[in-house]
Amino acid sequence: MLWVELIQNFTALLFPRHCEACGCALRGRERVLCMSCIYHLPRTNYWKEAGNTIEQLFWGKLRIEHACALFFFGKGSRYRNLLHKLKYSEKKEIGVEMGRRLGMELKNAPLYQSIETIIPVPLHPKKQRKRGYNQSEQIARGIAEITGWSIDNKSVTRKLFTATQTRKTRMERWENVAEVFTVTQAEALTGKHVLLVDDVITTGATIEACAQQLLQIDKCKVSVAALACVN
Repeated sequence: MLWVELIQNFTALLFPRHCEACGCALRGRERVLCMSCIYHLPRTNYWKEAGNTIEQLFWGKLRIEHACALFFFGKGSRYRNLLHKLKYSEKKEIGVEMGRRLGMELKNAPLYQSIETIIPVPLHPKKQRKRGYNQSEQIARGIAEITGWSIDNKSVTRKLFTATQTRKTRMERWENVAEVFTVTQAEALTGKHVLLVDDVITTGATIEACAQQLLQIDKCKVSVAALACVN
């Protein structure tokens, strides 16, 4: 272990790595975030709390079993920059590493013990080709690595190309994503409790549109998890 640490430190000198949130140099086994940013990560703890604020977004609209996000973020937050890099700067390793951290919380959370399959919110093929990857799928990979839950990225697709949700009102967000998702392999999800994964939850419009399609499958139950939500 000492030799491994020495090699890692030597490699860091030759090829310095930096915290994706604050920009400070990463040391030793630190990945993506430095220890300071990990310590100050504004965790929601919503995975422990039934009826939390995210779940309330869906009350009266559709039946979501449970919903949570790993952390809060707001305007000017260092973690907002982290999410921007994940989506727009080809930093897909951010999604995997932060997915692992979310997975560590979900693995031991009583509310999520019956999860069987993870479904990342799909991108339209055109947008995924342009970006090079689906950020939600990278998050799902990290969660699956820790929990052992399978990933299903084929049973739900995004059939319509939509404009970005940024700067849209709640109604505009809903109109932008209504009827854009379709289930292609319902039999694979029949009777399963699935975890629908996205990067950020704001109004919940995208999750709502996707979950509506899943809940039409016989005996399918849906829970939700994201890296972040707005505080």
